[in-house]
Amino acid sequence: MRDRSWQLIANDDPRFMSKNIGFISTRFAGQDGVSLESAKWAEVLWEDEHVSYWYSGQSDRDPDISFVVPEAYFGFSENKWINERIWGSGQRDRFVSSRIRDLADYIKSTIYRFVERFDIDIVIPQNCLAIPMHLPLGIALTEFLSETQMPAIAHHHDFFWERTRFSVNSVPEYLDMSFPPKFSNMRNVVINQEAQEQLALRKGLSSLVIPNVFDFDNPPDHIDEYASDVREELGLAEDDFFILQPTRVVPRKGIEQAIKLVSLLKDPRCKLVISHEAGDEGYEYLGMLEQLANEEGVDMRVVADRVGEVRQRDSEGKKIYTLWDLYLHADFVTYPSTYEGFGNALLEAIYFRKPVLINRYSIFVRDIEPKGFRLLTMDGFVTPSLAKRVKQILFDAELRKEIVNFNYEVARHFYSYSVVRSNLRAFIASLTGY
Repeated sequence: MRDRSWQLIANDDPRFMSKNIGFISTRFAGQDGVSLESAKWAEVLWEDEHVSYWYSGQSDRDPDISFVVPEAYFGFSENKWINERIWGSGQRDRFVSSRIRDLADYIKSTIYRFVERFDIDIVIPQNCLAIPMHLPLGIALTEFLSETQMPAIAHHHDFFWERTRFSVNSVPEYLDMSFPPKFSNMRNVVINQEAQEQLALRKGLSSLVIPNVFDFDNPPDHIDEYASDVREELGLAEDDFFILQPTRVVPRKGIEQAIKLVSLLKDPRCKLVISHEAGDEGYEYLGMLEQLANEEGVDMRVVADRVGEVRQRDSEGKKIYTLWDLYLHADFVTYPSTYEGFGNALLEAIYFRKPVLINRYSIFVRDIEPKGFRLLTMDGFVTPSLAKRVKQILFDAELRKEIVNFNYEVARHFYSYSVVRSNLRAFIASLTGY
């Protein structure tokens, strides 16, 4: 047993002994919800002197505390081969079963090595026991938890039954077994009430709702020298209204409604700026949006080539900004999504004190709207009266300041790090006894 005396908080109370936490997922890199929220959890855990380590197939975490296994990445060639043969069909070949088992066995051996290398006390699976983008990883982790009885806090962001692509499959026994498994040594966390109810209904599992959070106790920094020229570099004039759509270009983001809003504002100074790229599922949608923007006379700009995960320069020497740099300059944020598991962009806009137009998607209506935010809301489509209210906020600085400051305080109460901190402390105590 290793000596932990150096890790005790003042007063030497063993209840506060720090733990080595092992985060596990297929990827910890980029701006996806899993990567972002896991980093926030690690920050909260660090404040209680717990040390986090990272197991994944891709990682942008510190190499000294990371254990990268390429085979654990959902885009690994063998996993892609398996996925092509288990989704969309009700029957699988015996050879596919063998390949699933072989990859799962190998990945399980690497999880054992990860735990041994970093002397892990508690593992936190991040979505890899909820959505089967990497079926062998879920199987491997399930067997590891069964064999070791190691304490686990499973953080589920979205489940397989929420995605149409997984509805027809040839692996129902594996989904029953591992997505998620039922263990006394594991606690389940979901990000909204609907997921909590569906997990209880479908799996008979209890869970705790911990929403996505932001560090509202520490406001964002002001615009620095690097980001001072964002507007100029994006081709916006000083008196233009920078209307930011801070999402990827995919159909469920409802970006056509953002175009309609700008059209109804009837002001050529209003520029719609989309921060991220289209991706595989959005190229045809992007074409439709470009055509719609042209027909409506809307200046729409997709600036994905100027936005990255970190500040840097591209091959031509141009600055690459972060999404946070764009938020600091934006005058207004549109978020007309038709569906979100939670809605990180909403919290981000509130954190940067920006007024927001949001579609009343189901999770928003049930989990977020009752908190009492002052937001501009729409029910599926933008109306002239809504556009009129948006225009009022754009032109009335005092009203805008009043609204965004009010929303910030509401968010600090319901969606700050303290929400995660108190719940993780309780979970760790229930799993370890102190």
